[in-house]
Amino acid sequence: MAEVPVTGHGVAGRGGRTGHGFARVPEALGSHMDSEELLDRFAEGEAVVSNTAFVGLELAYDDAQEATFETVVFRSCVFDGVDFSGCALRDVRFSGCRFVRCTMDRAWLDHVDFRDCSAPGLSLMKARLASVAILESDFSYANLSETKIDRLRVRGGRLVEAALQRARLRSIELEGCDLTRLDVFGTSLSGVDVSTCTFAAPVLSANRSELRGLTVSPEQAISLAELLGVTVA
Repeated sequence: MAEVPVTGHGVAGRGGRTGHGFARVPEALGSHMDSEELLDRFAEGEAVVSNTAFVGLELAYDDAQEATFETVVFRSCVFDGVDFSGCALRDVRFSGCRFVRCTMDRAWLDHVDFRDCSAPGLSLMKARLASVAILESDFSYANLSETKIDRLRVRGGRLVEAALQRARLRSIELEGCDLTRLDVFGTSLSGVDVSTCTFAAPVLSANRSELRGLTVSPEQAISLAELLGVTVA
């Protein structure tokens, strides 16, 4: 793998504003379940958690046991070492939440929003993401390798040194993101627009085929041309 310096900031994305989330959850959704009941349902295995909000919830080293979360809001919650592997999340919003050493490997996220969240190192390997929004959130060092992504919207997010190896991407919207040292080895970026983002030193394969079809700013185009041995007059 080759680490290639590509830097630059664009001025305007073609997709317009991307600040809207996808989760279809009422803003006024109240709490109908406490933490003890939630943990009891986890213990049962493959639980269904629906139509409730959690505020200030703190979980540490718990296993969600492939639970299904549907129409749920998490506000100002802390998840430390929580295992969401194999879970299904539909119409779920995380607002102001913190994830530490958590995993969502093989999870299915459908209409899920992360707003103002801190999730460095969150693992989403081999997960499926459909209509997911990452808004003003830190996903640095996150692992999204081998994920299947169908509509991902990232606005003002940090994906510094995140791994996106051998992923399948469809409909990706990026606005004002920090993509420094993003590892896209084996992932086609065709149709992706990074012109408003910091796109520096991505990790690529030796032939840099990942960059084919990528939309960049004029400044970024000059850097890419130089990488390919082209001199811009």
